[in-house]
Amino acid sequence: MKHRFKFFLTGVALGMVALPLQAQQPEGANLWVSDALTTYVRSGPTDGYRIVGTLTAGEPVTLLETSGNYSRVENGDGDRVWILSNELQSSPSASSQLPQLEEQVAQLEEELDGINETWEERVSAMTETLEARELRIAELEARNSELDGESDRSRQTIRQLQARLDTQEEDLLMRYFMYGGGVAGAGLLVGLIIPHLPRKRRKRDRWF
Repeated sequence: MKHRFKFFLTGVALGMVALPLQAQQPEGANLWVSDALTTYVRSGPTDGYRIVGTLTAGEPVTLLETSGNYSRVENGDGDRVWILSNELQSSPSASSQLPQLEEQVAQLEEELDGINETWEERVSAMTETLEARELRIAELEARNSELDGESDRSRQTIRQLQARLDTQEEDLLMRYFMYGGGVAGAGLLVGLIIPHLPRKRRKRDRWF
């Protein structure tokens, strides 16, 4: 993917710098020969003048004047010739900019690698945090399930104790009832028997 990105950037940059000269340029402007293999130049500003040589693609020249479709330029060797205006461009040629563009692409790739590394670190940290939270949630859920089981067992124990307590209360009431009934029955029986017991006669007092 990074190689495709590199080719895309290089292609866009080369496409932008390779635009031909369209608008009228002022005299003395720095121009560059368009990226053709060779560009023929003439001794005059029309096709009727003889060809006197060529300029190298991407070669920088200085605009001296313009006449019709031709422009008179001076190259680095001091040669002054006429060249078609549409074979000149107002920005450096792609070939001369290629090293700089490659350096820019390398910088962008380095920045992209840094961004990817930073993003991977963030994703790794987020993944670790998520895993830790999921583990904590699982522990809490297990503890909650354990507490629910203990709560159920406690409620069951309470119900059993309550049932035993109710049974003991009933037994205790029954015992009290039976004890009270026995005491009352014994008292009643005694009350019935005592009147029928023989009484001792009182001795007469012989003093009289």
